[in-house]
Amino acid sequence: MSSTITYSPAYTLVPTYECFNRCHYCNFREEPGTRPGLSLTQAEQILNSLKDRGVIEILILSGEVHPHSPQRPAWFQRIDQLCQLALSMGFLPHTNAGLLLYDEMAQLKQVNVSMGLMLEQLTPKLLETVHRHAPSKVPQLRLQQLEWAGELQIPFTTGLLLGIGENESDWRETLEAIAGVHQRWGHIQEVILQPHSPGSQQMSPGEAFNLHQLPEVVAIARSLLANEISLQIPPNLVTHPDILMKCITAGARDLGGISPHDEVNPDYPHPDVQALAKILQARGWQLQKRLPVYPQYIPGLPAKLKRAIENLEVASSSTSLV
Repeated sequence: MSSTITYSPAYTLVPTYECFNRCHYCNFREEPGTRPGLSLTQAEQILNSLKDRGVIEILILSGEVHPHSPQRPAWFQRIDQLCQLALSMGFLPHTNAGLLLYDEMAQLKQVNVSMGLMLEQLTPKLLETVHRHAPSKVPQLRLQQLEWAGELQIPFTTGLLLGIGENESDWRETLEAIAGVHQRWGHIQEVILQPHSPGSQQMSPGEAFNLHQLPEVVAIARSLLANEISLQIPPNLVTHPDILMKCITAGARDLGGISPHDEVNPDYPHPDVQALAKILQARGWQLQKRLPVYPQYIPGLPAKLKRAIENLEVASSSTSLV
């Protein structure tokens, strides 16, 4: 059994916090007009400041613009421009911008080493509660995006949001759907198991997911998903070392993107990487950096992206220690 736990040294760029969804638990969304979008000049300044800080992954994380909105073309163009800028400056982009059209995904495939979308939960009952005002959280729409990513052979990250009104049967249904998509296309590189952690900006308080149940969810996921799919646990939301280690024992092997600020859960800062490495090392595990694309998917990337990876000092997930 491997004694390695991986993470991606990352930084998040947010084109806009505006979103046409109003999920009850969201701590990311802002009302339209609250804050101007990210300019390319601002993005370049940020990326310049990251050059000597060991960052590899640039996560392009955006609020969603309605597919029929007149703002959609400019919004999508800015996402594409940010990916191109990050690539040109020696970083590897990974985009998660909510629901995308097939042609949009095909275009972003050329400038992203991987992409992602949380499936969250497939159960339609959440459309009557936490997703009542979230049109793009219709389960079949999100599952369709996983299928499109497979057709386009985009290395993909998805995941479950836990503790938003679902039950164990819903976990299994969602995981089985992910397993089925991967069986057809072979493109799911990791699945995030994210416990709902109440924050100061969400619409309704909600309750935190019981972290003592998380190792059980990990074990269920490991039993249902293909072995090559890595299971990811966010260490800023699972801060108790004993629970973290139980998740690892159950099959979790990745801690996701660790960055200065968690845009999705701003009330929960990421742990210091060196301190995290010591906790793991004391329990017999090594923390290692990885790329935002897993090694087995690199040969299938567009030539431009393969060249970008070749130019990095960190050539694979197994070569560079913390």
